[in-house]
Amino acid sequence: MRVEIDHRNAGGGKPRHPEKQHRPDNPIQRKPAWIRVKAPNHPVYHETRALMREAKLVTVCEEAACPNIGECWSQRHATMMIMGEICTRACAFCNVTTGQPAPLAADEPARVADAVARLGLQHVVITSVDRDDLDDGGAAHFAAVIGAIRAAAPATTIEILTPDFLRKPGALEVVVAARPDVFNHNLETVPRLYPMIRPGARYYQSLRLLDRVKQLDPGIFTKSGLMAGLGEDRSEIGQVMDDLRVADVDFLTIGQYLQPTVKHAAVDRFVTPDEFAELAAMARAKGFLMVSATPLTRSSYHADADFAALREARAARRAA
Repeated sequence: MRVEIDHRNAGGGKPRHPEKQHRPDNPIQRKPAWIRVKAPNHPVYHETRALMREAKLVTVCEEAACPNIGECWSQRHATMMIMGEICTRACAFCNVTTGQPAPLAADEPARVADAVARLGLQHVVITSVDRDDLDDGGAAHFAAVIGAIRAAAPATTIEILTPDFLRKPGALEVVVAARPDVFNHNLETVPRLYPMIRPGARYYQSLRLLDRVKQLDPGIFTKSGLMAGLGEDRSEIGQVMDDLRVADVDFLTIGQYLQPTVKHAAVDRFVTPDEFAELAAMARAKGFLMVSATPLTRSSYHADADFAALREARAARRAA
């Protein structure tokens, strides 16, 4: 049996996902050729990594074992994960450590902003763990990070990928008032699979969150993402697309689910590039301003170029 160890606590042999250790193993399937990526070795990759270590910042690129880390970090694109590296949820797909998080670091907004300025980012993506232990789910901390980046790098556009703020009244309003350029919250999968894949979340809560952002500030772009290959069928994906369009979501991403360890949800199948192209065409036909649907698509993959294209698409639609 393979047990995933949290290397930040390797001395104590602490499991990274203690809540999953009782589960039977799901063998990890060999990836098809269109999924495989090269190991990172570009010098800029190492520079980016060194800056993250120096600033004591956590990145979802590392914590979620993103396959695109070599490409993105070689272009100085790192998605910073705030509020620590320990999540209060235990989603069946996610590689982020589960447990009791530490208190928030008061200096984190300033450290994130400094790193953004030093990297010279035109566009930055900020995400977080779920913090159900906090009264506001971390909303005020998100707002503080956005404010610090605005002060340190005023030309940088800001995209956030937030938790669902389940049972946190008023939290969303705090984040929206800080005026990020893009508000992303991933639905992750179809409603039928939520009890197995995302048991701590509620599909319609996530959908309402995205809808509420547009009600509060129609100028903010909204975005959501799905994983393919968890056992959903095409009609279910089509229904989620329709639900997102009713909520006026602008941008949809769809990528292949990759199983982090034998204790995580199994890959039902590897969706082919041609099938992803068909899903992208379906989403465009439903009216999304932007769609990214490929096997390696992730929420923040090519986010800077996509944001520029998103603005152009909105301007073109308004001019039509």
